[in-house]
Amino acid sequence: MMQQKIVLATGNQGKVKEMAGVLAQFGFEVAAQSEFGIESPEETGLTFVENAILKARHAAKISGLPAIADDSGLAVTALGGAPGLYSARYAGEEGNDGKNRAKLLADMARIPQAERGAKFVSVIVLLQHENDPTPLIAEGACYGEILFEEKGTNGFGYDSLFFYPPKNASFAELEPTEKKKVSHRANALAVLRQRLNGK
Repeated sequence: MMQQKIVLATGNQGKVKEMAGVLAQFGFEVAAQSEFGIESPEETGLTFVENAILKARHAAKISGLPAIADDSGLAVTALGGAPGLYSARYAGEEGNDGKNRAKLLADMARIPQAERGAKFVSVIVLLQHENDPTPLIAEGACYGEILFEEKGTNGFGYDSLFFYPPKNASFAELEPTEKKKVSHRANALAVLRQRLNGK
């Protein structure tokens, strides 16, 4: 497979690190959008799919290269799916993980153990060019529950509050290599791999 340069449309370094190695296996030479001076567009979509397409289209337009974007978040059942699309700015400040976790803990304080179900959702979109009418869309999810306190020091975002029953640990207690195998993004990337292989 020939190497094809592709722009990863995110400003989140955690995502860049997590996705670059996997995408390289698909034959893509991955470049973060920051290498092209691209800033993320305003996320005005009402779904993860819409926001991922917005981000990929923006990066493809500016770079002139194929682009891949991920939109992901945490959906808590007891909160009606919140923080959802607003996971990165749940506490009102873009990317402040500590404040976001503190708000989630406060909002969940009175929710009993049996009602703390949650899922991480990831939607990955690949556009061959800005006006690609048939984007590849891959969705993945990972199911768990929200802890009453933070556990673990690995990962980023809400990882220290997300308990993953099959491993009997929070995402932040897992080694990065373990998390990569079971995460919502890993599941979405597995679907993407199937779609790419099927072309």
